[in-house]
Amino acid sequence: MVISGKEEEVFFPRKLRMGMVGGGRDAFIGAVHRRAAMLDGQVELVAGCFSSTPEKSKASGRDLYLPDDRVYGTFEEMIAAESKMPEDKRLDFVSVVVPNHMHYPVIMGLVKAGFNVVTDKPLCLDMAQARDIAKAVKEAGILFGITYNYTGYPMVKQARYLVRSGEIGEIKKVIVEYPQGWLITRLELTGQKQAEWRTDPLRCGVSGAIGDIGSHAENLMSYVTGLEIKEICADLTITIPGRKIDDDGNILLRFTNGAKGLLTASQIATGQQNSLTLRVWGTKAGLEWRQETPQFLRVVSNDKPDMIYSPGMPYDCPEAARHTRLPAGHPEAYIEAFANVYRNYTDTLRARILGLEPDEMMLDFPGVYEGARGVYFIHLAVESSNSDAKWTPFNFSLD
Repeated sequence: MVISGKEEEVFFPRKLRMGMVGGGRDAFIGAVHRRAAMLDGQVELVAGCFSSTPEKSKASGRDLYLPDDRVYGTFEEMIAAESKMPEDKRLDFVSVVVPNHMHYPVIMGLVKAGFNVVTDKPLCLDMAQARDIAKAVKEAGILFGITYNYTGYPMVKQARYLVRSGEIGEIKKVIVEYPQGWLITRLELTGQKQAEWRTDPLRCGVSGAIGDIGSHAENLMSYVTGLEIKEICADLTITIPGRKIDDDGNILLRFTNGAKGLLTASQIATGQQNSLTLRVWGTKAGLEWRQETPQFLRVVSNDKPDMIYSPGMPYDCPEAARHTRLPAGHPEAYIEAFANVYRNYTDTLRARILGLEPDEMMLDFPGVYEGARGVYFIHLAVESSNSDAKWTPFNFSLD
């Protein structure tokens, strides 16, 4: 593969070697990470600890055609063994796809051992852990990524470009919503694995719907608009009796530029699947993007016809074009968007290995800062909902 840095082009002679912690049999997100990372044929999975038991981990490794000596029973065993690998076998990066409560120990173990890391969101369970991770990443000098994957869609890149270029004017109002309906019943009592841990505060964290999908909504909104939150007013609800953490949430937002917003996330919106939608209105125009029809970006105004942007067209911005793999009219979706996060991360990693300076589009992936901000957002939403105060200041900092 040829890597284009800011100064030169250099051939990278091999695939990057990927390890994985989590993502074994019956896991949803682990398979998505593997497919996304390897979509462009530039990455290969060579090692992993795939489950909480050695037996399941070994079985998952066989499913993935890995040699037994690169499949481990615990993540500690994996870190110890892989740290001793010679240069021509050593892992280039490790993907962390374990339940939320295991993010911190796995990530810290990997970072302190010097491994580059990509993790699923959220970063960890609380801000103390987030600051520990950020400090460890800085001290180790490793490359860190987090898969807020909705930022990978080409038309999300186009929306961000239109905002940055001033096409919609000064932003006045933002609405971002993420309704799902899969938890309208006590699905967690039926043995459904995803429902079990995502409704368990010991494994999921302090928030359910806001922590699981509301954090995606916050990240998408912040990525596209570039706005900084000043204050929030949250109302989180446990709708289904017997559940321990919120399954529905509504948050009023005030931004530092004076704009107002609304973020809503629900897992009890009957009939909804993954209808993440972002709408942004400025003084010149407004835009709308929907995750379930991701190939279209709608731009509207008071004095011009509606415009519909789509991938693969000559009018797309360079960022949208870079993240489009197929000709116009051939839909790309969730896996490809996920893969775009991985491609930017791995392109940056290759450039680092070669001693090149990565360009701006390579660096377009969420990192430890975005991960920590997501954790802060989740906890502040819970704090605000539990408070009698109308507005709760949003004072995020890693210091």
